[in-house]
Amino acid sequence: MVRKEELTFKSRDRHTMLNAVRWIPEGQPIAILQIIHGMQEYTDRYDEYARFMAENGIVVIGNDNLGHGKSVVPPQGTYGYFCKNDPATVLVRDAHRLKKMTQEEFPGVPVFILGHSFGSFIAREYITRYGTGIKGAIIQGTAYTTKGTLGALSFWIGLLQLIFGEKHRSNMINNMAFKGNLRKIENPKTRYDWLSHNEESIKKYMEDPACNYVFTLNGFKTMAELLKRIQDEDRMEDIPKGLPILLTGGSEDPVCGYGEALKRLYDIYRLELKMKNVDLKIYDGFRHELQQEIGREQVFEDQLAWIKKVISGEN
Repeated sequence: MVRKEELTFKSRDRHTMLNAVRWIPEGQPIAILQIIHGMQEYTDRYDEYARFMAENGIVVIGNDNLGHGKSVVPPQGTYGYFCKNDPATVLVRDAHRLKKMTQEEFPGVPVFILGHSFGSFIAREYITRYGTGIKGAIIQGTAYTTKGTLGALSFWIGLLQLIFGEKHRSNMINNMAFKGNLRKIENPKTRYDWLSHNEESIKKYMEDPACNYVFTLNGFKTMAELLKRIQDEDRMEDIPKGLPILLTGGSEDPVCGYGEALKRLYDIYRLELKMKNVDLKIYDGFRHELQQEIGREQVFEDQLAWIKKVISGEN
């Protein structure tokens, strides 16, 4: 029997109370899996996946990031807005605070993190700062952006922010970030078809005000800053060389370059950084949201098997 609970804790922005959800299995857990969700979504969207993991002995926990889910509390809270001072660092420190809180409750249980999409950017920065304190990391649906693209995006975000303020929602920046995601999909039914083949999931996403909105300029600026940090090769040198990492995504996912960004990151980790325990798994025919995609049960099984393999020391 899986027990599902909600809790709150204070963000490192020093005033926002963050919402978190956890799924607790019966008996002694074999691991803790902390989910870091993507942009324009929230932790409870992973309920099916989290219940599967908990039924197999894993405590699953994750917080709704600043500007997301139930961590957005009016009137101060705004969807797609993080915080004023160094949000890229605050997001990582929030994840670390939840990790430490969970470890205190389940001492001695190995901790894994799973970062999806924007959450993978947080996770990739996390492992440069706190990688020695976790057992392994699943980096899912991540990106690798050219310096030119990142520079242009940062320029326009900065200019528009000077004119309109950091809470402004810019359709131009949103199009720069997402318009190309439908390029390889013939006759898309919605602007979110790139997320998955699962029409029911996309319908729920579009009908959910906690998902269907445009990021603020502050949100996009934070994304650009995280991308800049995680692609800095000097910073990547701080990732523990023996940390087990699973890079994963879909072959039809535009965010990870249809798998090419994952392959590039795999080569950087293995060949340039000389990391020892890096695995790559690309799902043929899958789009961006692996936990929502048709055939997701295989993803569940594979990620559970990978966690068990790392725990057993086979990795």
